Amino acid sequence: MNTETNSWVEVRGVRIGEGIPKICVPIVGKTIDEILNQAKHICEIGADVVEWRVDWFEEVKNYESVENAAKQLRDILGETPILFTFRTAKEGGERTIELDEYVELNEKIAKSGYVDIVDVEAFTGDTYVEKVIKTAHECGVKVIASNHDFRKTLPKEELITRMRKMQELGADIPKIAVMPQSTEDLLALLSATEEMRRCYADRPVITMSMAGTGVLSRMCGEVFGSALTFGAAGKVSAPGQIDVEDLRMVLGIIHKS
Repeated sequence: MNTETNSWVEVRGVRIGEGIPKICVPIVGKTIDEILNQAKHICEIGADVVEWRVDWFEEVKNYESVENAAKQLRDILGETPILFTFRTAKEGGERTIELDEYVELNEKIAKSGYVDIVDVEAFTGDTYVEKVIKTAHECGVKVIASNHDFRKTLPKEELITRMRKMQELGADIPKIAVMPQSTEDLLALLSATEEMRRCYADRPVITMSMAGTGVLSRMCGEVFGSALTFGAAGKVSAPGQIDVEDLRMVLGIIHKS
């Protein structure tokens, strides 16, 4: 049984997994201008972490353009941690990518020095995932291992098994996002989160139940053990995301209690 329930990961002074859940705001621009304008807007409203959803970027196949955009994002965002995510179509993203290209993209950006965390889809294949994690860690970059199901919610036991697998692969933060078909599904996700944190986790975990039924999961992470939640500053990157200001208010109310 795990007793280290307060384990955290520190990125540019932000301790993910300590205290109030951190708010991550996604950038989903298609062009460099859209991306940078969204970054400037996020600076105005505030975020603990910014996720660049690079699968939205129309020049994503040109690595020089990706690195140039990352450099400009770093210039704008300063010390705000940047999470780099290519979400594949099979897990709800905007486009497909060959596995070798996927690994190469994540490895190159980790080596660039412009991002602090990379997201790797945990069930891409152990060899590919471990390769990204190894390279990222060699570069001082943290890794979120993720799994998204936009159709259903797996049973509680399977959710826990998947998060434990991510931990075993060496990811710094396991992440699970599921689609509820009922309130029972929401309860399964929350229960899995609580049990994972209490019994197995030696690092932070991120979980969420999507769409309207799952909104509660985005707000109650401090109670059940999810260390970070995603808020919207304009266009959402997943169903059920809450406006940043509303989210910050609710998280604050729960934290005070």
